[in-house]
Amino acid sequence: MSWWQTWLRRKSVATDRLPPSVGEDCRVYAIGDIHGRADLLDALLGMIGEDDADRGPARPILIFLGDLVDRGQSSRAVIERVMALVATGGDVRCLQGNHEELFIAAARGDARIIPVFRRMGGAQTLESYGLAPDVFDVMTDLEIAEWMLHHVPRDHVEFLDALPDWTEVGDYLFVHAGIRPGIPVEQQKSSDLRWIRKGFLDHRKPHSHMVVHGHSIAPEVDERDNRIGIDTGAYYSGQLTALGLEGTQRWTLQTTE
Repeated sequence: MSWWQTWLRRKSVATDRLPPSVGEDCRVYAIGDIHGRADLLDALLGMIGEDDADRGPARPILIFLGDLVDRGQSSRAVIERVMALVATGGDVRCLQGNHEELFIAAARGDARIIPVFRRMGGAQTLESYGLAPDVFDVMTDLEIAEWMLHHVPRDHVEFLDALPDWTEVGDYLFVHAGIRPGIPVEQQKSSDLRWIRKGFLDHRKPHSHMVVHGHSIAPEVDERDNRIGIDTGAYYSGQLTALGLEGTQRWTLQTTE
């Protein structure tokens, strides 16, 4: 076989790859990083409800990609809304992001986490639980950890701590941050699934699934051949994104301010 015949064969194999599908029996809405913007979440859920109704009957699946908390002003309200949605008994899934990881440790009294928690928007989160920002600023790390231990509801902490790191629907894998290329999802480290950027964002070869993720902010949906990023920086941009999937179809819904 000549070199050009080999090239054409490889090109044909790549071109003939079937587009990823979630299957024909469901309609998925994946929601990117909310970061305490309960107002945007409420608006987006309304948009999802209307879109779902307009598209006709299908089994809905709602997936939150994590980072419910920090930076925005209403982290407590976001957690409570998501907890209520999960409790409805519908197919509602929520993943644990890196901000939940920090929040859980801090809320269990681990003062070692507080310096990072401060840098990542912890003041706004605790304001939603009743701690004034000016008081937060002068408290020691140990005092903040102790405050969280006694003022953050334990059912919030337990709910977040029980969240999985990934979920899949058909040919799609949903994670918070990404995956370590070449490693089966069952063998992935939580630290990668919640925190990874380098080694994932710049990877160009196919994964076992089309990966849908948040964590890495982009001004618009970051759609590549092997991944789709839907963190559009809601806490400062006002643009919270949902990716809709049905069969091989894709579409997006976004809030605006």
